[in-house]
Amino acid sequence: MPDTTLTGDPSHDAPGHEHGDDAAGYYVPGSPIFDTKAPEGPIDERWSTRKFEAKLVNPANRRKLDIIIVGTGLAGASAAATLGEAGYNVKSFCYQDSPRRAHSIAAQGGINAAKNYKEDGDSVHRLFYDTVKGGDYRSRESNVYRLAEVSTNIIDQCVAQGVPFAREYGGLLDNRSFGGVQVSRTFYARGQTGQQLLIGAYQAMERQVAAGTVQQFTRHEMLELIVVGGKARGIIARDLVTGEIETHLADVVVLATGGYGNVFFLSTNAMGSNVTAAWRAHRKGAYMANPCYTQIHPTCIPVTGSHQSKLTLMSESLRNDGRIWVPKRKADCDKDPREIAEEDRDYYLERIYPSFGNLVPRDIASRAAKNVCDEGRGVGPEVDGVRRGVYLDFSAAIERLGRAGIEEKYDNLFDMYARITGENPYETPMRIYPAVHYVMGGLWVDYDLQATIPGLFVTGEANFSDHGANRLGASALMQGLADGYFVLPHTIRDYLADGPFEKVDESHPAVVEARKSVEDRVAHFLSTNGTRSVDSYHRELGNIMWEYCGMERTEDGLKKAIDLIRTLREDFWRNVKVLGTADSLNQSLEKAGRVADFFELGELMCIDALNRRESCGGHFRAESQTEDGEALRHDDQFAYVAAWEFTRDADSESEGMGAPVLHKEDLVYTAIEMKQRSYK
Repeated sequence: MPDTTLTGDPSHDAPGHEHGDDAAGYYVPGSPIFDTKAPEGPIDERWSTRKFEAKLVNPANRRKLDIIIVGTGLAGASAAATLGEAGYNVKSFCYQDSPRRAHSIAAQGGINAAKNYKEDGDSVHRLFYDTVKGGDYRSRESNVYRLAEVSTNIIDQCVAQGVPFAREYGGLLDNRSFGGVQVSRTFYARGQTGQQLLIGAYQAMERQVAAGTVQQFTRHEMLELIVVGGKARGIIARDLVTGEIETHLADVVVLATGGYGNVFFLSTNAMGSNVTAAWRAHRKGAYMANPCYTQIHPTCIPVTGSHQSKLTLMSESLRNDGRIWVPKRKADCDKDPREIAEEDRDYYLERIYPSFGNLVPRDIASRAAKNVCDEGRGVGPEVDGVRRGVYLDFSAAIERLGRAGIEEKYDNLFDMYARITGENPYETPMRIYPAVHYVMGGLWVDYDLQATIPGLFVTGEANFSDHGANRLGASALMQGLADGYFVLPHTIRDYLADGPFEKVDESHPAVVEARKSVEDRVAHFLSTNGTRSVDSYHRELGNIMWEYCGMERTEDGLKKAIDLIRTLREDFWRNVKVLGTADSLNQSLEKAGRVADFFELGELMCIDALNRRESCGGHFRAESQTEDGEALRHDDQFAYVAAWEFTRDADSESEGMGAPVLHKEDLVYTAIEMKQRSYK
């Protein structure tokens, strides 16, 4: 089916659309917000224009300027390496014991770039188009075009660093396809792409550590942002080994701290991944944009019971050669899949979306899997009385390519699956089911990647800027490295050119206040001496979020979730039990601070989802769908970025979140036409 222009006619919506704003009373309308840094003119000239217009900092002055970078994943490590090499004084922070343990290392399938090595019709403009369409027309076109434009440089940079990308027989770099596209533009290193790219960025950063331009702080967690005179000037961090609360000051702060998928408790994120750095900045005045946009990844190992504390991703690249199916009849669901005849299998993605088949975008594949399982045709063991799994079958690919051909592409992924499940995917189909993976929302930034707090820059998954309502596979690594290597170094200099800035010392009232707030928070958690563990609260919060703000959202469900979250949050502040002391390694204390922030974030996610009475990308409102169950947008009402401003509830025992203020940034497309997204 060809794309057709979307009218945005609300008459297509389910009954009840005329009721108005579902979130009325939960938030306060605010003034519009604008991206004043985005240049005008032809879209293919905007980035060049901005780079030229951005002010310069001469090498002598760079040595007088201090930059704090929080996070050492692809965005943080590449930024530290590039800014250190440029001559700035960089302080790099991570809570892991090594920068190499940043969660970027877990990325499997690949990284996109518009190189067109396959001569299959790819181009910068097509990558731009696929990304905007994949994000269901809820991203900024200027940012996305820039991302597509610099993508080609990333591959050259990484090859020069020695990243061992897969190659064809003749020695040229190989490519494969990912969901949402009909070309091959994904560069990969088997199923270890994130690991190999992170090692490249890490060694570039370590070179600057050795050169003295980058100072490294491992096992340090940022717990507060220091804002002086309205500008970001440093952070308060806790040494996770000694418990010491430290003050670090600088001229500018960069957050590269990843996403907040762990608000759901069960996700594919590392268990330490959290929102605290971004949320502390949000509480100090940085707007949070589109927090409801959550990506549910379709190819994860299914939940096996309540004992689990995380879920395992199986790379989307497996959908290149694996075919997804369930039995046509419920009676066959407990059979050995090898005993189910071909004519009794429903290859439902190939049936519903013939043009893209198993390579539809993640949000569409995830909802389709949920639908067939809701029909009672899920496979695998029952959990809470329901089978939540579908088959990812490689038998046809093994017959076509041979086992050796599949091993060459995916051997470590197959080995990982076998170790976790005890099943051999070369002999029986894998079982997969959707799980929380990535978040498209994050701190609001302008074209320069600067937040609403001057001097605070945000990169990678921690910002909202490039993916709209749904991220296409293999674009996270692309955005992280693009921001760190090629975007931030050009845009941050425009701000730093006004330096050197007035020095701030630890006696400044704003610094003292920030430090005291951290100390008071730590003291509260250690003195509450309640009856419930932090993990028990986190798991209950995650269940609420998954049930009511997961793959499908409704007005009634979201309002119920908000009430449940508020009640649970107040109980958490009164009744949590944190063992140990403040002056030592204390993981229970670490988790308490993170879960406290997850409570406020979870409430804001539900308010954002309640306000957006449309379906787009990873945000699916049951009240807004087409006759055949596809997402139905309403461009006449919701073609905007929702940028939320924090307000404090002085009456709350936890001094938590009051009614947030909504600032809307209208999305304007000049180089692309907004259409009904179709992959059929």
